Amino acid sequence: MQEKTLYTITVFSENTVGVLNQITAILTRRQMNIETLSVSPSAITGIHKFTITTFAATEETMKKLVKQIDKRVDVLKAYYNVDEELVHQEIALYKIETAKLVATSNVEKLVRKYNARILDVSDHSTIIQKTGHYAETQALFEELSQSIGVLQFIRSGRVAITKSKVERLSDLLERRAQIDLENA
Repeated sequence: MQEKTLYTITVFSENTVGVLNQITAILTRRQMNIETLSVSPSAITGIHKFTITTFAATEETMKKLVKQIDKRVDVLKAYYNVDEELVHQEIALYKIETAKLVATSNVEKLVRKYNARILDVSDHSTIIQKTGHYAETQALFEELSQSIGVLQFIRSGRVAITKSKVERLSDLLERRAQIDLENA
Protein backbone atom coordinates (compact mmCIF):
# COMPACT_ATOMS: atom_id res chain seq x y z
CA MET A 1 0.00 0.00 0.00
CA GLN A 2 1.29 3.44 -0.95
CA GLU A 3 1.99 5.87 1.89
CA LYS A 4 -0.08 9.04 1.78
CA THR A 5 1.19 12.58 2.27
CA LEU A 6 -0.62 15.24 4.30
CA TYR A 7 -1.34 18.27 2.15
CA THR A 8 -2.62 21.68 3.20
CA ILE A 9 -5.10 23.21 0.78
CA THR A 10 -5.66 26.96 0.93
CA VAL A 11 -8.80 28.30 -0.71
CA PHE A 12 -9.57 32.00 -1.10
CA SER A 13 -13.13 33.18 -1.69
CA GLU A 14 -15.52 35.95 -0.89
CA ASN A 15 -17.63 35.27 2.16
CA THR A 16 -20.53 33.61 0.32
CA VAL A 17 -22.91 30.93 1.52
CA GLY A 18 -22.24 27.43 0.21
CA VAL A 19 -18.51 27.62 -0.62
CA LEU A 20 -17.59 25.07 2.03
CA ASN A 21 -20.33 22.76 0.77
CA GLN A 22 -18.92 22.97 -2.76
CA ILE A 23 -15.41 22.16 -1.52
CA THR A 24 -16.52 19.22 0.63
CA ALA A 25 -18.55 17.82 -2.28
CA ILE A 26 -15.40 17.72 -4.42
CA LEU A 27 -13.46 15.94 -1.66
CA THR A 28 -16.33 13.50 -1.08
CA ARG A 29 -16.52 12.57 -4.77
CA ARG A 30 -12.81 11.71 -4.63
CA GLN A 31 -13.34 9.77 -1.38
CA MET A 32 -10.96 12.06 0.49
CA ASN A 33 -11.47 12.99 4.12
CA ILE A 34 -10.93 16.43 5.65
CA GLU A 35 -8.48 15.99 8.51
CA THR A 36 -8.64 19.59 9.76
CA LEU A 37 -10.51 22.71 8.67
CA SER A 38 -10.09 26.34 9.62
CA VAL A 39 -11.84 29.33 8.06
CA SER A 40 -11.17 33.00 8.74
CA PRO A 41 -10.89 36.38 7.05
CA SER A 42 -7.59 36.75 5.22
CA ALA A 43 -5.20 39.69 5.16
CA ILE A 44 -7.09 40.95 2.10
CA THR A 45 -10.29 42.81 2.98
CA GLY A 46 -13.44 40.95 1.93
CA ILE A 47 -11.61 37.69 1.20
CA HIS A 48 -11.89 34.59 3.39
CA LYS A 49 -9.26 31.87 3.67
CA PHE A 50 -10.11 28.19 4.09
CA THR A 51 -7.24 26.04 5.38
CA ILE A 52 -7.94 22.34 4.87
CA THR A 53 -5.68 19.36 5.46
CA THR A 54 -6.19 16.04 3.72
CA PHE A 55 -4.13 13.00 2.82
CA ALA A 56 -3.39 12.11 -0.81
CA ALA A 57 -1.42 9.26 -2.31
CA THR A 58 0.22 11.38 -5.01
CA GLU A 59 0.90 14.99 -5.84
CA GLU A 60 -0.94 14.43 -9.12
CA THR A 61 -4.10 13.61 -7.15
CA MET A 62 -3.68 16.85 -5.22
CA LYS A 63 -3.13 18.88 -8.41
CA LYS A 64 -6.38 17.52 -9.87
CA LEU A 65 -8.29 18.15 -6.65
CA VAL A 66 -7.11 21.77 -6.36
CA LYS A 67 -7.83 22.35 -10.05
CA GLN A 68 -11.42 21.18 -9.48
CA ILE A 69 -11.81 23.44 -6.44
CA ASP A 70 -10.32 26.33 -8.43
CA LYS A 71 -13.04 25.95 -11.08
CA ARG A 72 -15.85 26.74 -8.62
CA VAL A 73 -17.45 30.10 -9.39
CA ASP A 74 -17.25 31.32 -5.79
CA VAL A 75 -13.56 30.40 -5.41
CA LEU A 76 -11.01 33.07 -6.26
CA LYS A 77 -8.00 30.76 -6.06
CA ALA A 78 -6.94 27.47 -4.48
CA TYR A 79 -3.44 26.20 -3.72
CA TYR A 80 -1.85 23.23 -2.01
CA ASN A 81 1.33 22.95 0.02
CA VAL A 82 3.31 20.37 1.96
CA ASP A 83 4.42 21.05 5.54
CA GLU A 84 7.92 22.21 4.57
CA GLU A 85 6.45 25.16 2.64
CA LEU A 86 4.39 26.41 5.59
CA VAL A 87 4.51 27.76 9.09
CA HIS A 88 1.58 26.07 10.81
CA GLN A 89 0.10 25.52 14.25
CA GLU A 90 -2.88 24.01 16.01
CA ILE A 91 -4.30 24.82 19.41
CA ALA A 92 -5.49 22.19 21.87
CA LEU A 93 -7.46 22.54 25.10
CA TYR A 94 -7.43 19.90 27.84
CA LYS A 95 -9.84 19.81 30.79
CA ILE A 96 -8.37 18.03 33.79
CA GLU A 97 -9.91 17.34 37.19
CA THR A 98 -8.33 19.93 39.52
CA ALA A 99 -8.06 17.57 42.52
CA LYS A 100 -6.11 15.02 40.47
CA LEU A 101 -3.92 17.73 38.95
CA VAL A 102 -3.06 19.17 42.38
CA ALA A 103 -2.35 15.69 43.73
CA THR A 104 0.25 15.20 41.02
CA SER A 105 3.61 16.58 42.00
CA ASN A 106 4.82 17.19 38.45
CA VAL A 107 2.21 19.74 37.25
CA GLU A 108 4.71 22.55 36.77
CA LYS A 109 7.20 20.17 35.15
CA LEU A 110 4.54 18.93 32.73
CA VAL A 111 3.40 22.44 31.78
CA ARG A 112 7.00 23.55 31.20
CA LYS A 113 7.95 20.38 29.30
CA TYR A 114 5.19 20.96 26.75
CA ASN A 115 5.35 24.75 26.79
CA ALA A 116 1.66 24.79 27.72
CA ARG A 117 -0.41 27.34 29.63
CA ILE A 118 -2.97 27.00 32.36
CA LEU A 119 -5.95 29.06 31.20
CA ASP A 120 -8.53 28.50 33.92
CA VAL A 121 -8.65 26.89 37.34
CA SER A 122 -11.85 26.18 39.26
CA ASP A 123 -12.70 23.88 42.15
CA HIS A 124 -13.69 21.06 39.80
CA SER A 125 -11.52 21.49 36.71
CA THR A 126 -8.42 23.06 35.19
CA ILE A 127 -8.08 24.02 31.53
CA ILE A 128 -4.66 23.69 29.90
CA GLN A 129 -3.80 25.14 26.48
CA LYS A 130 -1.09 23.86 24.15
CA THR A 131 -0.21 25.43 20.82
CA GLY A 132 1.96 23.51 18.37
CA HIS A 133 2.01 20.84 15.71
CA TYR A 134 -0.26 17.81 15.84
CA ALA A 135 2.43 15.54 17.28
CA GLU A 136 3.10 17.98 20.13
CA THR A 137 -0.53 18.45 21.12
CA GLN A 138 -1.11 14.71 20.83
CA ALA A 139 1.91 13.90 23.02
CA LEU A 140 0.57 16.12 25.81
CA PHE A 141 -2.86 14.51 25.46
CA GLU A 142 -1.36 11.03 25.81
CA GLU A 143 0.76 11.97 28.83
CA LEU A 144 -2.16 13.69 30.58
CA SER A 145 -4.45 10.74 29.81
CA GLN A 146 -2.02 8.24 31.28
CA SER A 147 -0.93 10.24 34.32
CA ILE A 148 -4.03 12.21 35.38
CA GLY A 149 -6.95 11.56 33.05
CA VAL A 150 -8.55 14.00 30.63
CA LEU A 151 -12.19 15.03 31.12
CA GLN A 152 -12.46 16.89 27.81
CA PHE A 153 -10.16 17.47 24.86
CA ILE A 154 -10.46 19.58 21.71
CA ARG A 155 -7.97 20.42 18.99
CA SER A 156 -8.45 23.16 16.41
CA GLY A 157 -7.90 22.87 12.72
CA ARG A 158 -4.55 23.85 11.31
CA VAL A 159 -3.81 27.49 10.75
CA ALA A 160 -1.04 28.04 8.23
CA ILE A 161 0.90 30.74 6.45
CA THR A 162 3.16 30.11 3.48
CA LYS A 163 6.84 30.89 3.80
CA SER A 164 6.65 32.95 0.59
CA LYS A 165 7.02 36.72 0.73
CA VAL A 166 3.35 37.62 0.21
CA GLU A 167 0.00 35.89 0.23
CA ARG A 168 -0.30 34.08 -3.09
CA LEU A 169 -3.69 35.63 -3.76
CA SER A 170 -2.16 39.13 -3.62
CA ASP A 171 -0.20 38.41 -6.82
CA LEU A 172 -3.32 37.15 -8.59
CA LEU A 173 -5.38 40.18 -7.56
CA GLU A 174 -2.60 42.56 -8.67
CA ARG A 175 -2.47 40.90 -12.11
CA ARG A 176 -6.27 41.11 -12.44
CA ALA A 177 -6.20 44.81 -11.47
CA GLN A 178 -3.46 45.46 -14.03
CA ILE A 179 -5.48 43.68 -16.76
CA ASP A 180 -8.57 45.69 -15.79
CA LEU A 181 -6.57 48.94 -16.07
CA GLU A 182 -5.20 47.93 -19.47
CA ASN A 183 -8.69 47.05 -20.75
CA ALA A 184 -10.26 50.28 -19.43
